[in-house]
Amino acid sequence: MGKTWQFLYIYRGVLLGFSLIVAFGMYIGSLLFGDSSIEVLLALKRKQNDLQASVQNLQYENAKLQKQLFELKELEPPKR
Repeated sequence: MGKTWQFLYIYRGVLLGFSLIVAFGMYIGSLLFGDSSIEVLLALKRKQNDLQASVQNLQYENAKLQKQLFELKELEPPKR
């Protein structure tokens, strides 16, 4: 048992450094591949861009349909 403690005492700096490297690696892995990862962030940004494009298309379609409605009712669109 004494040799184990002696080994740990002698190499405590190496063991501490190795432990810190492993912990840091796990942290970086979590940032890259976890639930709050960069992949999730980029996927949400792509979805946001798609939704914004969809909103613009729907607004354009809505404006066209409103114009058709005014033409069918023979009304002028309100001036702003």
